[in-house]
Amino acid sequence: MLARNRPIRIAGASGSASDRRHATASFARNYPNDPIDVIISDYMSEYNMATAAGKRVQDNTAAFELSFLESLQPALDDLARYGIRIAVNAGAADVEGLYAVVQGMVRERGLALKVAWISGDEVLPAITQTLSLGKSHLKNIYTGQALADWSFEPIYAQAYLGGLGIAAAFANGADIVLCGRVSDASPVIGAAYWWHNWGRHELDKLANALVAGHMIECSNYVCGGNFTGFKSLENGDGHGAAGWSDIGYPIAEISAAGEVVITKQSGISTGGVVTVDTCTSQLLYEIQGPWYFNSDVTAILDGIYFEQLSTNRVAVRGVKAGLPPPTTKVGITARGGYQAQASYFMVGLDIPAKARMLEAQIRQLLAPHSKNFTVLDFSVLGSVPDDPKDQNSATATFRILAQAPEEEHLAPTRFVKLIFDNIMQGYPGATFDLDMRQGVAKPVFEYHVTLLPQTEVKHQAHLPWLDDNNNNNKTLDIGPPPATKSWPSQQPSQPATAHPANLATDFGPTTRGPLGWIVHARSGDKGSDANCGFWVRHEDEYAWLRTLLSTEKAQELLGGEWREDGTMSIERFELPELRGVHLLFRNLLDRGVGVTRTVDFLGKNVAEYLRARWVEIPVRFLGRGKL
Repeated sequence: MLARNRPIRIAGASGSASDRRHATASFARNYPNDPIDVIISDYMSEYNMATAAGKRVQDNTAAFELSFLESLQPALDDLARYGIRIAVNAGAADVEGLYAVVQGMVRERGLALKVAWISGDEVLPAITQTLSLGKSHLKNIYTGQALADWSFEPIYAQAYLGGLGIAAAFANGADIVLCGRVSDASPVIGAAYWWHNWGRHELDKLANALVAGHMIECSNYVCGGNFTGFKSLENGDGHGAAGWSDIGYPIAEISAAGEVVITKQSGISTGGVVTVDTCTSQLLYEIQGPWYFNSDVTAILDGIYFEQLSTNRVAVRGVKAGLPPPTTKVGITARGGYQAQASYFMVGLDIPAKARMLEAQIRQLLAPHSKNFTVLDFSVLGSVPDDPKDQNSATATFRILAQAPEEEHLAPTRFVKLIFDNIMQGYPGATFDLDMRQGVAKPVFEYHVTLLPQTEVKHQAHLPWLDDNNNNNKTLDIGPPPATKSWPSQQPSQPATAHPANLATDFGPTTRGPLGWIVHARSGDKGSDANCGFWVRHEDEYAWLRTLLSTEKAQELLGGEWREDGTMSIERFELPELRGVHLLFRNLLDRGVGVTRTVDFLGKNVAEYLRARWVEIPVRFLGRGKL
């Protein structure tokens, strides 16, 4: 095919299985006012990858993301009318099953849309063979544990694929491309590769497309969702924008040269903004260091920066490229047992003493059964201010969580009923949460994340409309990258800045206050790790920030979240063009989203906790206004 001269416009319509459902239809319907070429959506996460695997293996129910179908159905007519393509990460553990449903929807509406699907992400046989032949220890990339030492039996393994299967499907006429598990940014790489007819050797272009994909794959996040400058969005722009009540969805414009501009839907009134700060926030989300790996390319981020071109238009600059790694990430799922939890409410004075009393009583009641538990955890959520102004603000939650190998170990008579039966001997005002559903044991899944050679992955695009009439649906093989680089296992890390300022003298008088008065931050999860990126608004503030945020200071700020058992570590790097410091907290999140005992199972509140920690802040910085 011939490359197009103009940039491709790619809309991001969903960043989660929990996203709002209307964006695909909204983009398609608004095409006459705001034309787009491709809509991408990402419904996948480590959590629903594991739960979908459980559905596939245990009860053979729909193991794809049903929420995608809710988004697609009202958009189909407009997609066909305007020739808009779709690439979606929603197949989970049953992409072929999703294909059958979508194909049925298309036929029912009498549309001529061609539906393709991508395979190759299901790799349990390759994992089993690699392990049996001793080719690799398949170590967990977060914990270092070898798969052979894992005390769980793998039931499913899923690799993260690149974007070239999507590109091949589009090049052969696909209108809708369904993926089981490609990496989050791969749909954007695939769309841009197809549109501009790029080659695999054009790494700079691919790296920019990778970053563009990272920017829009979380939908609203780059437009002001999950943004520490959120208070500035409340009242809109004064010209009819919707403020923070209906934050808009993003669009990435990618030129033939790989130049990227991030913008948002127009022609309809939506809230939110696209600014250098919202882009910085999204860029820092869930990266692991300056090297951003994908099956097709490695983006090098240490020189990245953003330029505000005009209202809601931001250019991505400074991305460098490297060869892709020879491996790809694989998530291995195992049955992890069962989990149940219950809550009490504590009000007013003496919360720590009330918590000690309740914990001691519940431990005694559960003692005949807790020998079968693998986890029994007690925590207090929230605190009571001095002289509270109402009862809600004087209330904290006491949470009891247990995990066990078998469902019967957490039967109501062995867990939740005993907890609630404690009420009459409880602390002053003892009150349990009437919603007892979480006290019923539910299955949980362990997740082991490792690397597999790309040569072991059979990546294919399935194009059923090219059937040869003998039920031999055409498939295209997508080979591994022709050239790769074996990158170091640990990303570059500096425990402290190479250019420190003198915090005591260089910035004038200081006052104590929350870090978040002047520092933006954003955090997220990857396996058991949490990352957190910090940035400031002014250059002199950056000299202060990068000096302040050493790994030693970060450990201090973590406070009680830091474990002294040697299982945690901190990696740090600087992004000077963004005035940013990035911290990676190894093993902060216990065992990952599916089984972690913290309520911050996605790591999104690590940033908010650290921004609430008090430090010495230069008074002159506060004179510029608080965030």
